[in-house]
Amino acid sequence: MRTFLLPAILGLTASTAMAADVAPENSATSVAVDASTFVWSGAYLGIQGGGGWANGKFSGFGIAGSEDANGGLFGGFAGYNYQFDNRLIIGVEGDLEYNWNEQKIFGADFGTDWAGSVRGRVGYALDHALIYATAGWAATRGYVDVPGLGKEDATFNGYTVGAGLDYAFTSNIFGRAEYRYSDYGDKDLQGINVDVDQQTVKIGLGVKF
Repeated sequence: MRTFLLPAILGLTASTAMAADVAPENSATSVAVDASTFVWSGAYLGIQGGGGWANGKFSGFGIAGSEDANGGLFGGFAGYNYQFDNRLIIGVEGDLEYNWNEQKIFGADFGTDWAGSVRGRVGYALDHALIYATAGWAATRGYVDVPGLGKEDATFNGYTVGAGLDYAFTSNIFGRAEYRYSDYGDKDLQGINVDVDQQTVKIGLGVKF
């Protein structure tokens, strides 16, 4: 009887030890696989800069024309993403930036400075890359400075549409490249009707929480 029990006990002990060795290895593999998939859900904020190409169309006092006011821009953005089924992303985002845009038109200075927007976003996630489209409300402050009459500014309101790419470098740091077109509508400044639109190209760096 003892001769039979001893091999059986040794065999059971060896089997248990082997199972203990295999279980952690499989668990570690599972964790590694899960961790490799980036999740875009959550709040985020960041900074961005780039270039803006504004165009103003002017009419009044019997004259009409258009002029570009191009320059750099710098600002920040903040938003929230929600991810469905590991692929589809919806979100909302706002931004605020300063534009260095000014140009002379008919002897007067025309330009835009502060601009901002509140937009919806729809995207498709490819693990660490997020391709998205965006659209919503946009506003900018435009001005006309006429010699002898002084400077007058107004807030222009309209819409913006665009597309971009976010790429996650780590679990909470991502980079961004984005193009947008904004139509800000028109306002009367110094008796001149001014219609403003703008194209922008931006790069940014964000933090996801």
